[in-house]
Amino acid sequence: MSTFDLVLLLIIANAVQNAMVGPDTSLAGGLVAAGVLIGWHRVIDWWRLRSRGVAKLLAGEGIMLVHDGKILQEHCVRAGITHDELRQALREHGVANVSDVMLAVLEPDGAISVVRYDDIKAGERPH
Repeated sequence: MSTFDLVLLLIIANAVQNAMVGPDTSLAGGLVAAGVLIGWHRVIDWWRLRSRGVAKLLAGEGIMLVHDGKILQEHCVRAGITHDELRQALREHGVANVSDVMLAVLEPDGAISVVRYDDIKAGERPH
């Protein structure tokens, strides 16, 4: 579930709650509110899939934390990640030493992706 989906869920919950306890307590009022919100979500999602700029605006981009075995200190500070947290994430990926990491990226969903040198075939570079 993306952040965008979570926000939609919270807004739908609020709209349906208002339909249940507000001046219009009909089922139709709640369904219309939820339907309109879901419709807008689908339109925005369609737009996001067709425009890289919209996708970047809504989801953000990954932040490179490790490159060629070296921790990128400025990027870690920008991401709000300490060296201990980064090392913990690397250990969760089975990496004992930062120098074994070709690339580590903090993804827009909060996960840290790790590419080890061992994972790359000779002559290949990850995209």
